[in-house]
Amino acid sequence: MRLMSSLLAAALLVGCASHAAKPEPPPAPAPAATAEAPATPPADDSLNATAWFQTSVERDLVYRAIYRAAAVQLPAALADKRWDALQKEDRGNDPRKLPPAIIVDVDETVLDNSPSSVRQIREQRGFDDANWNLWVNERKAKALPGAAEFLNAAAKRGVTIFYISNRTADQAQATIDNLRSAGFPIKDASQFLGLGTVVEGCEQEGSEKSCRRQLVGRGYRVLMQFGDQVGDFVQILANTPEGRRAAIAPYADWIGQRWWALPNPLYGSWEPALFNNAWSQPAGERRAQKEAALDDAK
Repeated sequence: MRLMSSLLAAALLVGCASHAAKPEPPPAPAPAATAEAPATPPADDSLNATAWFQTSVERDLVYRAIYRAAAVQLPAALADKRWDALQKEDRGNDPRKLPPAIIVDVDETVLDNSPSSVRQIREQRGFDDANWNLWVNERKAKALPGAAEFLNAAAKRGVTIFYISNRTADQAQATIDNLRSAGFPIKDASQFLGLGTVVEGCEQEGSEKSCRRQLVGRGYRVLMQFGDQVGDFVQILANTPEGRRAAIAPYADWIGQRWWALPNPLYGSWEPALFNNAWSQPAGERRAQKEAALDDAK
């Protein structure tokens, strides 16, 4: 009996020892390293706008329609000596005996600068003066549809074309060269009035064009004005959506007769009007204010 008990105890001890000595299973292999996902490009508000402006046939149709409609109005504007396209604040004389002129903005009105916007998108940067100056000096902007044809037809009828632009005065020669190479009528530098042009007796306010319009009006009867911004036609006293509409309201009957507005979704003073002109705000705050200005028809 003692022998059986001893054998049983020994068996139990061996069993326990064997159980304690059982090795632990090897650790699970670490998951294979995965390739790092490519960084997602930051959202760019201007991508769709630039794509539309540069590739859509609809843009071309709108530009051609506007310049063709202006050509239809031109004979009446020439014949009616009382016809004048300057707002009363810009006209300080009697224009009836003055020779005829047309005022046009340059960028996105007669010249297409969308390649400059494409560079900004691809380089993931905003607008800056240095890169803009490089683009201007390349002299590569092309004529927008219908613009050169209309202005050349007007010039052949004795109309002087003035290019009032917020390109700076020191960019004048590059701009004149570009206009000429794109087929626009421009005889001499006096027809380009850039930002910084000194107008005697008129104090320039920022980038407003009122003084330069007045300068043209001193010697010419202005038949028509063309632009892609409200400020190309009238001085904006308050750059808010309401202020911009108020500035244009007295001249509603001139739209499509004396004033011709071209579409520009790429940039413009319409954008800062939505966030109180405060470019110093963080981008997220500017975006929130722009979204708040939208109407979802609820």
